Amino acid sequence: MLLLSNKQSHNVRQTEFHINSRSQYFPDNLSVCWNRRASVWSESRLHIRPVLFLLLFPVLFLFLFLFLFLFLFQTPMKKTKALIGDLGATFVNSFTVTPLCCPSRSSILTGQYPHNHEVRNNSLSGNCSSSLWQKGPETAAFPVYLNKLKYQTFFAGKYLNQYGKKEVGDVGHVPPGWDQWHALVGNSQYYNYSLSVNGKEEKHGDRYEDDYLTDLILNRSLVFLDNRSPQHPFFLMLSPPAPHSPWTAAPQYQKQFDDVKAPRDGSFNKAGKDKHWLLRQPVSPMPNSSVSFLDDAYRRRWQTLLSVDDMVEALVKKLDAIKELNNTYVFYTSDNGYHTGQFSLPIDKRQLYEFDIRTPLLVRGPGIKANQTLQAPVLNIDLAPTFLDIAGTNLSALNLDGQSFLSQMAPSLRNGTARPFFLIEYTGEGHPTPDPSCPKLGPGLSQCFPDCVCEDAFNNTYACVRTLDATHNLQYCEFADSESFVEVYDLAADPHQLENIVKKVDPAVLQAMNQRLIKLQSCEGEGCRHGRSKVCLDRDRPSGHTLNTLAKTLE
Repeated sequence: MLLLSNKQSHNVRQTEFHINSRSQYFPDNLSVCWNRRASVWSESRLHIRPVLFLLLFPVLFLFLFLFLFLFLFQTPMKKTKALIGDLGATFVNSFTVTPLCCPSRSSILTGQYPHNHEVRNNSLSGNCSSSLWQKGPETAAFPVYLNKLKYQTFFAGKYLNQYGKKEVGDVGHVPPGWDQWHALVGNSQYYNYSLSVNGKEEKHGDRYEDDYLTDLILNRSLVFLDNRSPQHPFFLMLSPPAPHSPWTAAPQYQKQFDDVKAPRDGSFNKAGKDKHWLLRQPVSPMPNSSVSFLDDAYRRRWQTLLSVDDMVEALVKKLDAIKELNNTYVFYTSDNGYHTGQFSLPIDKRQLYEFDIRTPLLVRGPGIKANQTLQAPVLNIDLAPTFLDIAGTNLSALNLDGQSFLSQMAPSLRNGTARPFFLIEYTGEGHPTPDPSCPKLGPGLSQCFPDCVCEDAFNNTYACVRTLDATHNLQYCEFADSESFVEVYDLAADPHQLENIVKKVDPAVLQAMNQRLIKLQSCEGEGCRHGRSKVCLDRDRPSGHTLNTLAKTLE
């Protein structure tokens, strides 16, 4: 949640920002509050000292259905919709650049693609909170720059999956840029966990009133807001465990949503017959045991989100009580998507499809008109540039792959353009020995279920070009495997990605997309934001191709 406060006096615009951004339906949720004081417009740049309040949540539910349920039907996040979405902007094309917790969070913190910050997966060997991360990208994360601007910074909740491991600094490691640090050791838990509180270990048990992590994060953030110095801006980043497994709802919500099931339309329980080998393995239709399991997971995830919804309400009320609400930007987002039964995969993320790479993004604040629905694509690597842009940082001096989207939600404050295409990249994880749940498939797999459905593998390693503008809605992906497998989708005609049309597309188009992908995979900084490629549709070509042939010229 990002909060931005504006105060005017003659020619000087006094601004306070609170940023609080939370993602409700994906397992790693994030909220930021940003409060700005003493800001001035000068040479088309808003110079402000904001206070940030950001909420980051773990992977949420399947995004394709998120807004359907969020805006039209039953949802666990009714207060969040009313307090953020209805009073601000809803980005319906918000994406993560990699569909997994640790690399995605690292991209949020740095504004960089994984090939630049080099966090590849959730393991230490994949650089998740590793020594390499701590000595390199973490030292240039956006909180460092906010702290240099005299922000009072606060973090609470899940940071990175391997945070707090003894071999990489234990709980004594407090990342630079944070004044108040209340970070979960390891991955998501609701009870029986340890926190690093400003570098000191604090152990928690299983008493709801004292230990339920979502509520503890809220309570400590409220104390921080009460005790903050009014002379300086502040930034809060809140990252509760919900709706990540083990899906432990608060006692008062454990009976809710008894009749809720995972959505059944789209690619639910469909065979992935023309897809990467990992998607060709699951039995389809799924056995009843798998369907019951994923329905139960879906229901319990919703239950955990009711406490998150309460958190949003309490934070908004607190900002109103301390007279900062009207001066504040509130951001609500997540680190990746999630699937529940799509292509007969029970539950997880990690795949290249829309249900895993799309994320919710709701923003309210000064200059943002209410009830906006914005279509331009926004990436999680754009969050850091947007926060720093609001704070008045000179973005051209920083090595950021992302770009600020302040101009999209508040065009009265900024000019800017949207990107027409971007990169999605993922490095698969696997075990060197066969998984006991699925010995017949051999080594190299992970995240396997008892009925021999595995959600990840070493060669589930891919890179995609996602093209999305007023004319095109396309995805081109290449796998690093023995098949050199390629998947291509025309999402305008096939929004659920049911048909891989690679064999129906002109080879010249495939080669052109391959060249674009190669450039994106090695891009850095401005080169990631300002590609020189142009793609045009030849809609008049007489052909039976599902995808109209593309003519691409490189400028």
